[in-house]
Amino acid sequence: MKSWRKYTIAACCLAVLGFVGAVMFFYWPHGLPQVEASKAQPVGAELLARGEYLTTAADCAACHTTKTGKAFAGGLAFKLPFGTIYSPNITSDPQFGIGNWSDAEFVRAMKSGVGKHGEDLYPAFPYTSYALLSTDDILAIRAYLTTIKPISQPSPENQLAFPFNQRPLMRGWKLLFMPWHPFEPDTARDEQWNQGAYLVEALAHCGECHTPRGLMFQRKQSEALSGGDVDGWKAWNITSDKKYGLGMWSDQQVAEMLSTGHTKGHGVASGPMREAIDLSLSKLPASDIDAIVAYLRTVPPVTGDPNSAVVRTRDEVLSASSSPIGPDTQLGKEIYGGACASCHGWNGVGQFNPRAAISGGHALSDPEASNVVRVVLQGSSDHEAAPGKTMPAFAKIYSDAEVAALANYVVEHFSGRKGTVTAEEVLEAR
Repeated sequence: MKSWRKYTIAACCLAVLGFVGAVMFFYWPHGLPQVEASKAQPVGAELLARGEYLTTAADCAACHTTKTGKAFAGGLAFKLPFGTIYSPNITSDPQFGIGNWSDAEFVRAMKSGVGKHGEDLYPAFPYTSYALLSTDDILAIRAYLTTIKPISQPSPENQLAFPFNQRPLMRGWKLLFMPWHPFEPDTARDEQWNQGAYLVEALAHCGECHTPRGLMFQRKQSEALSGGDVDGWKAWNITSDKKYGLGMWSDQQVAEMLSTGHTKGHGVASGPMREAIDLSLSKLPASDIDAIVAYLRTVPPVTGDPNSAVVRTRDEVLSASSSPIGPDTQLGKEIYGGACASCHGWNGVGQFNPRAAISGGHALSDPEASNVVRVVLQGSSDHEAAPGKTMPAFAKIYSDAEVAALANYVVEHFSGRKGTVTAEEVLEAR
């Protein structure tokens, strides 16, 4: 009930924004910009190589490719509280993709959130971050995307409740929440820090997931990078805070997590974060990863709810008999012993490969166990489901009550906290 009340208020706010946006229509850049590359822009093969690197760093494939679909052909669903948005086809197909877009139309979409026909785009497309990109980099991305094999495949129609399906409302939203200038290097900082800032804030758009959202889906910049929510998955605090963020991680541990998706003592990446690592961050040069680490070290610390801090039972005291067992945890322990312990071990350090080492993972300290529930239901793998890198999905094997029992047991076993997952919440997560 509270959730519906909250989104009713949000709808009213959007209605006001729509009116403001309509009044300010002529001040918002719906017209095509003048687009010209600088003299520093490479050409030919060098331009395409630059564009491929930028497209990878921007993680375009993750949002514009379904698990079983063709690369960049779109159709990935983004489930929001007020409906579902589907990513568009961005292959070079002239009918369903962007094959007949002009450079100016592409730059306008990236910088202003306006589509080919002048329609306002929804901020599920992270144009609030891409607006910080240089025109040269946007044109390089465009040049590379023209080389992508055309896929003649339309995306499903968005399914949004009124009034969220009214695109002109986005004009007022953008007037409040869009950046008005591209990224500007900080002359007081070195080149590595500025490269890291450009990656985190613009190209890799980390804040789109790791920053909490306000009532109108805007990023709360006063709490930047302190954690967010992506389709039910929690994106953790990556500020420099020692209790809630990355303050106690070593540079090597942060770099290893970003480039491989796992690091000893801090668990493994799953869900959208694993996808971002597999398709984007793991493919970046080590210098980029080091730059991201250097920048994240300077992000102001932001605290959080005490229940969001990582707590961890020492590996050496964890065993099959170390957790207190009662009526509410016995079932979860039995399932863990039958389905999980053979790979992860009772102490969570992994039996056969590093990816099975879950001990110290943030998700295991979360009483709501949002990520634990989803990884149990959905499994975890790369797009190729490579052997040794895949955890099977258990959605068809266990009931909602059994998944809830397992998640609650995992939280209590590894952190000592009491899990609060219910069967109803598991059903919703499905």
